[in-house]
Amino acid sequence: MKIFTLFAALALTSFTMASKVATVDTTESTITWTAKKVTGQHHGKVPITSATLDYQNNRILGGNFEMDMTSLTVEDITDPGMNKKLSDHLKSDDFFSVEKYNKSTFNVTDAKTSDGKAYQITGDLTIKGITKPVTFPATVSVNGGKITATGKLTFDRTHYDIKFRSGSYFENLADKMIYDDVELDVKLVASE
Repeated sequence: MKIFTLFAALALTSFTMASKVATVDTTESTITWTAKKVTGQHHGKVPITSATLDYQNNRILGGNFEMDMTSLTVEDITDPGMNKKLSDHLKSDDFFSVEKYNKSTFNVTDAKTSDGKAYQITGDLTIKGITKPVTFPATVSVNGGKITATGKLTFDRTHYDIKFRSGSYFENLADKMIYDDVELDVKLVASE
């Protein structure tokens, strides 16, 4: 019995040592948001404050990232006054309510892959204190000990109580309507 217990402990230790948590470099990693409306679209960045990738045997097993909603930027409007106007509006209660909810998070719950490169990522996205599951395709590459994971996560903003000018909730918006889907282009860069 003692030999079996020792063997089990050694096996568990070996498995634990093989699993790694790679810390993501937040200066190299980016999240770009894109929101569309009838008359065009806007885009910008949301800074990543922290992120990790659970990595074992050249496979992503899990991970998470946290976004600083108070530092959300608009990048397609060059006029400083108009840029500030839209940025402030996105941070208001009409959209992300950043005074109450300054962080948004994504936590991987499942990472399916057949080749270690193309993934189907499922996880919990939390915005404004509301958590909903989302699934999106991602690509992972490893080069010189650097892990780069990229993907386009699309979420329905109305699921997070962001209904401003949504055609799903308001009628007769005409060219004032803003589409419900928001895209996040995510790029996470970490070291093995």
